[in-house]
Amino acid sequence: MAPSTEFLCSNGIQRRGSSTVLAWTSMGTKLGSEAPGHAITVERNMRFVGIDIGSEKHVVAIVDETGKPLRKPIPFSEDASGYERLRSMLGEAADAFVAMEATGHYWQNLFAFLHAAGFQIALLNPTRTSRFAAEDLRRAKTDALDALGIARFAQQKRPAATPMPDAATLELRELMRLRDRLVQDLGDRARQVHRALDLSFPELTDHVRDVASAKATTLLVVCPTAEKFRAADPKVLAELKYDGRHVIGLELAKALCEAAKTSVGRHQGTPYELQIRYACEDIATLRARIRKLDEDISQSLDRHEVGKLLTTIDGIGDNTAARMIASIDFDGFKSAAALAAYVGVAPLVNHSGKRQPLRGHACAMGDADLRAKLWMPTLRAVTHNPWLKAFYARLVAAGKPKKLAIIAAMRKLLGAIMSVARTRTPFVPKLAAA
Repeated sequence: MAPSTEFLCSNGIQRRGSSTVLAWTSMGTKLGSEAPGHAITVERNMRFVGIDIGSEKHVVAIVDETGKPLRKPIPFSEDASGYERLRSMLGEAADAFVAMEATGHYWQNLFAFLHAAGFQIALLNPTRTSRFAAEDLRRAKTDALDALGIARFAQQKRPAATPMPDAATLELRELMRLRDRLVQDLGDRARQVHRALDLSFPELTDHVRDVASAKATTLLVVCPTAEKFRAADPKVLAELKYDGRHVIGLELAKALCEAAKTSVGRHQGTPYELQIRYACEDIATLRARIRKLDEDISQSLDRHEVGKLLTTIDGIGDNTAARMIASIDFDGFKSAAALAAYVGVAPLVNHSGKRQPLRGHACAMGDADLRAKLWMPTLRAVTHNPWLKAFYARLVAAGKPKKLAIIAAMRKLLGAIMSVARTRTPFVPKLAAA
């Protein structure tokens, strides 16, 4: 009888692993390949390093080919002395494989350090490692146990090494993250203006809908409350320029001054004036920074081969192309279906027994932020891209709900993006014959 490849964990639960693999096997077979009638053998002397990432301190654990710890998990600090301590523990890079979770931004310096030292490194999704750790029904959770679990994950699952992104990709990634933060800040300031206006001059939004627009901020810096509008001269307000060339106009100025006279806003003091003025000044500054940042993103995209090619797809602009480059390593996906599953536009199939639903919800484990950012480009594409417009119209004509058709169009758009990224050629749509 062949020996079992299962062993008991510390909690008494039987699990499959490589620790008892293989007293019998054919010589020369390596891990990851199987020959009929033979078990799998492994290359000896390989060490698997798991690093639990923290903000100021990390923990490293090392296991051998069987998953046995080679030394007690050891913490090291996020500084030069800590990195040197880690380097002395790891030994030769040729027979070591490092795995770490992509935790926030804290892994980036360590990843660059180890990559420069010649180590193969796998960045892991924390969801995968947490589910792997749950197999043992472990009740304790410490940084040392997490590091050991990551090392054993690498030893058993053998994840692919993560390549170091090129300089152009890193630049686009940081620019897009900066832009997202500025857009978030601008939205926060606009919400602050809305809150203060609801108390001091709620009728203003009946005449100027977008309080973050240049027209609104120009008016509110001069007259932040209804009381200020009541005291203002409409002719002076009418001559205000809000974008360097357009003026407010006498009609709007008179309407605002008349509305201010009957406003229900009862909060007209200095605190409300300062809130609105400061927020409007911040909005104007953030708007200018975002506009300048968009120019920098376009220039960086021109230097990126794949990024520039993505803009050949109707509906994909510079910002969307830059976001795709910043968010996705196309070489890490074997197909467009895998990319769609990562983004979360693949249906969640849940069939069991007699339960056979006709439709499935979108998978909640996808990248929700990226999916949200792709929504408007998809709407634009089904309007202006003849290839995708025909696909969308065909689904709607077949009776599919419009939202489902949009999701399907997003899936189709991701396929086009993957094709362009893989082939390094401009997008050429294949329109159906009339």
